[in-house]
Amino acid sequence: MRLLTFITTLCFLAACQPSSTHEQTSDAQQQDSLSGEQHRPLYHFTPPQQWMNDPNGMVYYDGEYHLFYQHYPDSNVWGPMHWGHAVSEDMVHWEHLPIALYPDSLGMIFSGSAVADLNNTSGLGSAENPPLIAIFTYHNMEGEKAGENDYQTQGIAYSVDKGRSWEKYEGNPVIENPGIKDFRDPKVFWHQESERWIMIFAAADRIRLYNSPNLTDWTFMSEFGENSGSHGGVWECPDLFPLLVNGEEKWVMLVSINPGGPNGGSATQYFIGDFDGQTFTNDNSPGTSLWVDYGKDNYAGVSWSNVPESDGRRIFLGWMSNWQYANIVPTYSWRSAMTIARELQLVDTEEGIRLSSLPVEELHSLRKASLEVESQRISATQSLSAQTSWQAVAKEGIFEFIVPQNSQVKEFGLKLSNSLGEEVLLGYDKMKNEYYVDRSQAGKNEFSADFAGRHPAPRTATSDTIKMHVYIDVASVELFADDGKTVMTEIFFPNENFLQLDLYTEGGEVQLVSGNLHQLEGSMP
Repeated sequence: MRLLTFITTLCFLAACQPSSTHEQTSDAQQQDSLSGEQHRPLYHFTPPQQWMNDPNGMVYYDGEYHLFYQHYPDSNVWGPMHWGHAVSEDMVHWEHLPIALYPDSLGMIFSGSAVADLNNTSGLGSAENPPLIAIFTYHNMEGEKAGENDYQTQGIAYSVDKGRSWEKYEGNPVIENPGIKDFRDPKVFWHQESERWIMIFAAADRIRLYNSPNLTDWTFMSEFGENSGSHGGVWECPDLFPLLVNGEEKWVMLVSINPGGPNGGSATQYFIGDFDGQTFTNDNSPGTSLWVDYGKDNYAGVSWSNVPESDGRRIFLGWMSNWQYANIVPTYSWRSAMTIARELQLVDTEEGIRLSSLPVEELHSLRKASLEVESQRISATQSLSAQTSWQAVAKEGIFEFIVPQNSQVKEFGLKLSNSLGEEVLLGYDKMKNEYYVDRSQAGKNEFSADFAGRHPAPRTATSDTIKMHVYIDVASVELFADDGKTVMTEIFFPNENFLQLDLYTEGGEVQLVSGNLHQLEGSMP
């Protein structure tokens, strides 16, 4: 057992205790309540029931953030894909809507995107009532089973009632498959300079780019990916968008990969470069692999389209799971959650320009009560005296540390635990200059040999101040270290809620510069 010195304990009493585990039956699913199911998040998006994976069709329109998602309504494991649907005014409080897209004779509805065709370039709406256009991959299961390679094509659907109902385009598919087995996940955006729609999607372990004047007629332009980034698995769910850094516009390409992530299984890599309307050029050396999130559980994330220029943010959301175990995690009436929404920015580091992620400010609306922790030295003989009896399992913590000169401290950070001795550690390893999440003793893990473990992430910041900003829910933690330069997302399944939050050190003392805790309220219906 590790010899850890636990410095202070901040105890939270549960507002709702988890229900006992149960087998998957329709009766049990109907009896579950969203607030009482074991492991059901309180403020992360989850489907009302059954299976969910990739976020899809993320578009902002007329005051609403639309979130579609890969959904199988008849089981809690992956199956024939539909598009589930929800809307929100703030990316925090969500309203569930009926399923938007169902499989048809061309196939299942795999991942894709949505845009607001504000100038009605498609002709599928009107100047007075421009349409929303969903762009998605058709997956023909019969073709796959027959051993064909062209069973995935790209199709579109349109809505003229703010996304409440959808009509498939009669000319589908709009892009045929040239014989590439994995040919999917279109992300579309309007490129003002070329006055064309751009479609980017994955083809095996490459990215293909097309353009169109009207969203229905598409022309192939270029390919990206050979000898660039990580190729440990199939490429999926790309995105491409501009961001400013030091007054200069750079383009960021996101590409999810499975397997091949830095801590095993699924993860999302990114590239920084330039896009001229036809070709993306990578600034980084071909062998460089950059990761949006080093945790085990942030996959297939993409950004919202049509966010107003007056807002100016590039906002990202990911699927909070990993294909190593997504189908077998110990939840029953529903499976999977989304990450919190995050603002993506480009920042300078000693290693070059890098992508950072920060929680969106709308999450502040969840704060119910706050506690300030005074600055002090943390050592085996010093303890924080502040305790609280807040009745909450969901919380946010913001801490800043400095390692004093001559301190022999090896590791320090935060610990979540319960009365059963289960725990999750979120720490900084000074010797290796890396952050980590250790869920080795976090509760249920027998469902997969790939789940338990200590997972590291390199620190790229060089400041003497160690910053740790964490969002904690019933079954997940999201760490934004050093103002989002290092990010980790991990899920867990304790047998009893984690109601206790500690600071810990190993091998020496640290200076707690500041600490703030916020009790968070639930936001899901």
